[in-house]
Amino acid sequence: MARIFQTPVAPLFPLEGPVRVMLFGEAPGPLGADKSEIPFWGDRAGLLVYRALEVANLAEVPPEAYEDWDGARLKAQGLSPTLHSAALSNAFPSCPTRDGQTFKAPTDRELSSTENLARIALELSLAASRCTGTLRVIAMGKRAEWLFRRLAGVPPFDFFTLPHPSAQGLLQAAPDKGKGLRLADLQAAWERRLGALLSLEP
Repeated sequence: MARIFQTPVAPLFPLEGPVRVMLFGEAPGPLGADKSEIPFWGDRAGLLVYRALEVANLAEVPPEAYEDWDGARLKAQGLSPTLHSAALSNAFPSCPTRDGQTFKAPTDRELSSTENLARIALELSLAASRCTGTLRVIAMGKRAEWLFRRLAGVPPFDFFTLPHPSAQGLLQAAPDKGKGLRLADLQAAWERRLGALLSLEP
């Protein structure tokens, strides 16, 4: 496996216009955002996120990006998404690792550090300043949900949660741990759930 860079990944906002919804994953993935430096861009779970955003007309993805969904390749080819009315970030800004080679989930201490909480508050404030109503926040995964349920002193937002869109996250959240269910069906159902949240009226 390629070395994990742990480069902080900045949030992705629309170049102009309002922001009505902001999605937070848990952390950049080792083969995706850790290499592309764009949230969810090249992450395996990011495929589901960007497909749902496209269906909701909240993102434009170059078709060739889907041909080889890999963060390093996407960056090398200069491919990037364009967002409309939606912003993307992570509960933790860089790919967590113990050995520089393998991913680990961000810890309570990492998520709740003063630096990380200040970053989240700043991102939420920026999104809220571009929202004409109440910002909608969607946290994906248990770690992201854990963090957002402990935030204080941030602009008000409507909060929604989804399981992490990784295979492990979807199987753990499914009835009976997904026994007898196809992963493709769980992924399709997750995309529909995200699409419904993205399509909610302000």
